[in-house]
Amino acid sequence: MKKFRIFRYIVFSLAVLLYAMPSIASESVQPLLAELIKPNAPLLDSYETPGLVPVEDLTVNQSEEPAPVEALFSLEELRVSGSNESELKLPDAELPLSDIPLTLNSKVEYFLYYFQSAGRPAFSKWLSRSSRYIPMMKEILKRENMPEDLVYVAMIESGFHMHARSWANAVGPWQFISDTGRRYALRIDQWIDERKDPVKATTAAALYLKELYGLFKGDWYLATAGYNAGENKILRAMTMYNTSDFWEMSRGSYLKRETKEYVPKLLAAAIIAKDPARYGFTDIAYLTPIEYDTVSLNTRTNLDLVAKLSGTTYETIKELNPDLRHWCTPPNYPNFQLKIPKGTKQQFEVEYAKVPEDQRFTERILYSRYQAKKKDSLKSLARRFSTTPAVLAELNGLNSKSRIAGKSLLVPVKQTVDFTHEGRTVKSLAKGSYAKYYTVKNGDTLNSLSKRFNVSTKLLAVWNNIKTKVALKPGRRIIIAKFTEKNGEMVPAESKS
Repeated sequence: MKKFRIFRYIVFSLAVLLYAMPSIASESVQPLLAELIKPNAPLLDSYETPGLVPVEDLTVNQSEEPAPVEALFSLEELRVSGSNESELKLPDAELPLSDIPLTLNSKVEYFLYYFQSAGRPAFSKWLSRSSRYIPMMKEILKRENMPEDLVYVAMIESGFHMHARSWANAVGPWQFISDTGRRYALRIDQWIDERKDPVKATTAAALYLKELYGLFKGDWYLATAGYNAGENKILRAMTMYNTSDFWEMSRGSYLKRETKEYVPKLLAAAIIAKDPARYGFTDIAYLTPIEYDTVSLNTRTNLDLVAKLSGTTYETIKELNPDLRHWCTPPNYPNFQLKIPKGTKQQFEVEYAKVPEDQRFTERILYSRYQAKKKDSLKSLARRFSTTPAVLAELNGLNSKSRIAGKSLLVPVKQTVDFTHEGRTVKSLAKGSYAKYYTVKNGDTLNSLSKRFNVSTKLLAVWNNIKTKVALKPGRRIIIAKFTEKNGEMVPAESKS
C-alpha cells in the first residue's frame, strides 16, 4: 500500500511538471523575440522588403525548420560577437553634424547595414566619385541658400554618375526627367543635354528643392520624397492619410516602395558619407575634385580643335563637358561656356583667335537605326535616306543580294535642326518671353484663378494645355501670366484668346 501511494505521488508530480513546461518555455523565448522587434532592430518589417535586396535573398522556404534559439542574438551581442557580422558598424545615439535633419530608426538602420554589406561595392564607387563633385555642388547649394548636405540626394539618385539614366528616362547626376529639366531652363535636344552638366543640373536641383521645401512648409523629409515621387503624389498622400509626417504616411500602401525607402536611404547615405571610416570604408580611392577653366564660344566649334588648342585630349574635353552629345558645341547657343582643363584658358584663347571662324567647325553625318520592313530593299532605303545602296551595304556589312527584312540597319540621317529656332538665341536670353507661375492649392479652379489674376479662363487653358472641365490638382505649377521685354520694360505678351 505504501509503495502504491509513492507511485501515485510520482505520477502526480510528473503530470504537474509536464503541464508547466510550455509556459516555462514561452517565458524563456519571449525576451528574445522582443529583442528582434525592438524599434532599433536592423531589419524592416516583413511586408516592407527593401527593393535593393535581391529577391532570392529574401525568399522564405516554408518547408524549412525554424531557426534554433541558439541562432538568435541581440544587438548588444552582435557588437561583441566574433562572427563576420560583427564587422558591420552599428549606429549609436551620436549622429554626425548636418544641416538637414538626421534620424535613426529601423528603416535608416537597415540601409546602414545594406550599404556596408550587399550594397558595399556600389557605395564604395559612390564615395570614390563623391570627392570629384561634392565641393563644387556644395558651393552651388550654398550660393542658393540651401543646405549643403543635399548633395547626398545626388549620391542616392546617381552615385554622382553624370551619364546615369533611369528606367523612367531620368538623366544626369540629379536624375531630371525632360519636363522637369526644361521647367528649370535646362536645354535638352539632339546636341546637348544639360541634365548631365554638374553645374547647371545642380543649380536646377537647388531651385526645385527650394520650391518643394516651401510647398511642404519646411519639412525636408516631405520635400525630398516629393523630389522622388513628384509633389502631387506626396500632397495626395498627405490628404489620404491626414498627416504631414513622412514616417506615418509611409506605413500605408499608397506610396511606392521606392518613395518609402528614399528618405531612409538618403539619411543612411549622408550618415556614412560624412564619416566613412567609422563604418568601415577605409580603403576608398577618392578622385581629385573637378577643376576647370571656362571659355566663352560664340560659334560652333569642334571639340577635337578645342583639345588641340588647349593641349589636352578629346576624351578630356568630353569628360569635362558631359552635357555635349556630339563632336561639337551646340548650334544657336551664343556665349556657350565650354569647360577646359584648369590653367589652359590663356593659351586656348590666344590660339583660338588665330583660327578663322569658318575653320572652327566641320559638318559631319549623323546616323540612326532603322528597323527594315518586309517590303524594304537597299535601293528603296537609299532613296529614302538620300544615299546609295553601296553605302548602306558597306555601313551594315551587307551585299547587294542580302535580305534586310526585320534587320536593324545603320542609316545616315538628314540634318533636321532648325538653326533659327532650336536652342537659345540672344533674344530668348535677354529679350524673350517670360512666364509667371503659380502653384495650385486646394479649391482652386480655372474660373477662380481667372478672376484672381485678371486673365481669361481660355488663355489659362491654352497656356497650360488644360481642358476647362478638368479639376486642377493641388501642387501643379501653372502659367498665370506671360510677358515680353520691350524697350527695357516688361509688358504683357500678346496672346490670341
